[in-house]
Amino acid sequence: MVIRVEHPLHERRRGRNRGLGLILVGFVAIVFGLTVVKVLQLGDVSHLQAFDHSFRPGLIPIEEPLE
Repeated sequence: MVIRVEHPLHERRRGRNRGLGLILVGFVAIVFGLTVVKVLQLGDVSHLQAFDHSFRPGLIPIEEPLE
């Protein structure tokens, strides 16, 4: 036989858990939104290669031959 009577404490905890869940979902949405905005503002992806402090020939601009 299952007891179905809930104590008022459980109802309050359930409400707090839902509130905390909404806060966490909101925080994740803000971080995701900031990440998307940051990635969309990058433009040219070749700038990402410059932050590893090692030599990369791909970063040297190609000079056009003189005619």
